[in-house]
Amino acid sequence: MEIENHDEIHGASGFAPVRSKDKIVIRGARQHNLKNINLDIPRDKFVVLTGLSGSGKSSLAFDTIYAEGQRRYIESLSAYARQFLGQMEKPDVDYIEGLSPAISIEQRTAAKNPRSTVATVTEIHDYLRLMYARIGIPHCPNCHKVIAKQTVEQMVDQIMKLKEGTKIQVLAPVIKAQKGEHKDIFKNLNKQGYSRVRVDGKIRELDDPDDKLDLEKNKKHTIEVVVDRIVVKPGIEKRLADSIQTSLSLSKGTIVFDVNEDKSKEVVLSEAMACPTCGFSLEELSPRMFSFNSPFGACKQCLGLGYLLNMDPDLVIPDRSLSIIDGAIVTMGSTDSWSMQHLESMGRRYGFRVNVPVNKLRKEETATLFYGSDPGAERPKQTRFHHWNNYDRWEGILPQLERRYMETDSEYMKEWYSRYMSNQKCPSCNGERFKPEILAVTVNEKSISDASRLSVRQAIQFFSNLELSEKETVIAAQILKEIRARLTFLMNVGLDYITLDRAAASLSGGEAQRIQLATQIGSSLVGVLYILDEPSIGLHQRDNRKLIATLKALREIGNTVLVVEHDEETIRESDFVVDLGPGAGMHGGYVVATGTPDEIARNPESITGQYLSGVRTIPVPERRRTKSSRALVVKGARENNLRNIDVSFPLGIFVCITGVSGSGKSSLVNDILYRSLAQLLYSSRDKPGLHDKILGTENIDKAIIIDQSPIGRTPRSNPATYVGLFTDVRDLFTKLPDAISRGYKPGRFSFNVKGGRCEACEGDGIIQLEMHFLPDVYVPCEVCKGKRYNRETLEIRYKGKNISEVLEMTVEEALQFFENIPRVRRKLETLNDVGLGYVELGQSATTLSGGEAQRIKLASELSKRPTGKTLYLLDEPTTGLHFEDIKKLLSVLQRLTDAGNSAIVIEHNLDVIKTADWIIDLGPEGGERGGIVVAEGTPEEVAMVDNSYTAQFLRKMLPQPSSALIKTKDEVEGQERNNLVETITTTASDLHTTG
Repeated sequence: MEIENHDEIHGASGFAPVRSKDKIVIRGARQHNLKNINLDIPRDKFVVLTGLSGSGKSSLAFDTIYAEGQRRYIESLSAYARQFLGQMEKPDVDYIEGLSPAISIEQRTAAKNPRSTVATVTEIHDYLRLMYARIGIPHCPNCHKVIAKQTVEQMVDQIMKLKEGTKIQVLAPVIKAQKGEHKDIFKNLNKQGYSRVRVDGKIRELDDPDDKLDLEKNKKHTIEVVVDRIVVKPGIEKRLADSIQTSLSLSKGTIVFDVNEDKSKEVVLSEAMACPTCGFSLEELSPRMFSFNSPFGACKQCLGLGYLLNMDPDLVIPDRSLSIIDGAIVTMGSTDSWSMQHLESMGRRYGFRVNVPVNKLRKEETATLFYGSDPGAERPKQTRFHHWNNYDRWEGILPQLERRYMETDSEYMKEWYSRYMSNQKCPSCNGERFKPEILAVTVNEKSISDASRLSVRQAIQFFSNLELSEKETVIAAQILKEIRARLTFLMNVGLDYITLDRAAASLSGGEAQRIQLATQIGSSLVGVLYILDEPSIGLHQRDNRKLIATLKALREIGNTVLVVEHDEETIRESDFVVDLGPGAGMHGGYVVATGTPDEIARNPESITGQYLSGVRTIPVPERRRTKSSRALVVKGARENNLRNIDVSFPLGIFVCITGVSGSGKSSLVNDILYRSLAQLLYSSRDKPGLHDKILGTENIDKAIIIDQSPIGRTPRSNPATYVGLFTDVRDLFTKLPDAISRGYKPGRFSFNVKGGRCEACEGDGIIQLEMHFLPDVYVPCEVCKGKRYNRETLEIRYKGKNISEVLEMTVEEALQFFENIPRVRRKLETLNDVGLGYVELGQSATTLSGGEAQRIKLASELSKRPTGKTLYLLDEPTTGLHFEDIKKLLSVLQRLTDAGNSAIVIEHNLDVIKTADWIIDLGPEGGERGGIVVAEGTPEEVAMVDNSYTAQFLRKMLPQPSSALIKTKDEVEGQERNNLVETITTTASDLHTTG
């Protein structure tokens, strides 16, 4: 293979600068594993960077091109401004020409701030606040009547709209629901010349000697002065205006119109923003009142979060089949402790039994146990002589724990108490974040909280069909235009199922990235270099074309779009492809091929091209494993959008969970299945999603999630320590004659503890120097020269190499070096088998890609002795993986399953789906229109289901689809998946859900 290599090192002046307006010119890029590459990338095009995981794509796109663009921008600022910005290190590149202002849209999860939502991140909430402040109709939160501020002229116009001939009385309420006889009020009104009043709904005469107007002192009364009696007809406007003005002065801003003496037809108006009935007042609406981050609008109890951190009864008593005396309350000590004796005494006095299972207690017993006795009740208090001699109220388990949490000064105890706490819906705002008066402001009968609960698809429909008056239409026109545009952008990137109030922290990396992308499209910037990291992550094939159209739209308005991507359709739709490789790590970092997708497909040197042309493929298995009688059955799953479904997961085979984005896959597998198993097997405190029960848990003894999170957060973590290989290597070194004679133990060969490590750098091998106004500089330790160990430790050698030199070996080199050490060789073989032969044993965990970290975790599992009862769960494991990497991943998963284990994989990648033994397809749509099982069976069976979106794409991947049809979406919707498996036993002949 001939690969362009630039071994000679060129300085910045080693090249004649290439000035060009139509391309980005990169010369001498050596960041991370890049091999001094030269590359020209066309501007104003849709460009894809592809290649094996670890081949240098992110190093080129983000650590070189984007980093240089950011560095140049920051250097253009003054020294004063730069001190407030993050320091940018210059990437290892000779020069880059033609670089536009760069915006990076990476794969990392969105903001962790609990106040961030999809609406706030996309600025939709800002426009909602403005809309509700300008055209929202305020209502009284107490009596739900409209609160409106009206002038005298508006009141006259409203009354004149009544039918001609209508008799009205103009009333001025002077007393509203107040106790007393109010004789002074009647006397003063009579002096002012008024002859009639309405008292508690009845007309009374002030000057009638027979009517004493004696009111009961201890009852609440309402008194309204009859200012005028008028018949509606043309020409009464001036008289009516005078009467209204008089009434307003008497009642301090409120007026009542009695229509035809029918109380049900009364019209109550006010010249202030106050409820004319109950007097609730509201200041003039402003946008800040509709922000849950502002004290003007946020709920006073939860401060706008929508939830409170409280003691969770399910965590304090996780197993309600136990009685209190048997240890149901996990926060209490032993059964013979003082706390238990005290609780028994409380139970005898206040009527809750401690020797009965908690789930058998009566409702009032459970309430007393958890929340205490009535405020007036008492409880025994123990004196220092251990006698019960006086009483106070019984506090309750949960209030007692919360009080102790608030009172303790110990960080350890606070952490301990917090294990039994969880976020619970705020009782004041019911999780809606706002004050009651703000929630009472509506637009088309929806509050701002109601509007935020809509999915993107529902919101588009709502804001497109608003019924507004002519005045409201003029005011809201521009606001609605901006809201609809942002919602359409979210729809176009496949996020129609996401609700606007969804917490940003709960979004996956792919969802967060596509939201950022939608925000950028809304900004309509031109002449920008957009750099994206696999935007197709988590996206079903059905929605992929929408994403590609969005990327092309960015290009069409005059931007350069540079995408790190492995998706075949995205590669084929691009204008220009850069293929890096040929391998990963030290075997990568070269430009293998550049050109259009067709040119890449014709290039025999490109592995990507070979997959595009069909020369290389991921084959469909010749035989699939047979579904056994063993299964896990989730009954009544209803977390998020799941519609109370029953789902059977066959064990001992490779199961793939598919469906469009937002159909409920993660809710079913991660939130319900894994959390329930983790709670059962590992006593996890994470609460499972809503469901009835899980059957068949006796068939597994371990449940392990394998994701792409880093294997460690510090440079000290490395592949050798993660798979347990380094422990064996250190044990080997301690058995060498020189080590035995010196009395060295395994700790001597650890760079994490004192003894054998270099104390100058504390085992890091490098020293960090802080530079004022400049990036921090990392220099090799002058004492150990980057070796991490002291001189005495490095004198111990095995086959001529010391412990530091062993850590610098690649897996391939170490496999030959330790070929005669079975324990070490077996773990090295698993690393090599998953395609990580190029990785150094001591390579820092922070430099590993997500795909590499995932394969190290898989290798660690492969090196363990199989139990045949282990369940592996993977959520989109192909993230960041090239076709060739996926082939290796599937090989590992098949090996794990061949050992008798079970694998459940959430995936959109068709190469993974077609190799599965069993498919469970959720849908039919995302969000509220999903949440049911559309189809299940082998890939050949599912491919024949006409109403499955997954099946439509899967058919093209299978050579000879079966003609057998299984459940269709119509059948599923008709029966609502209610008549599913009732029981499960290990001897059942065939266990699967029925539609």
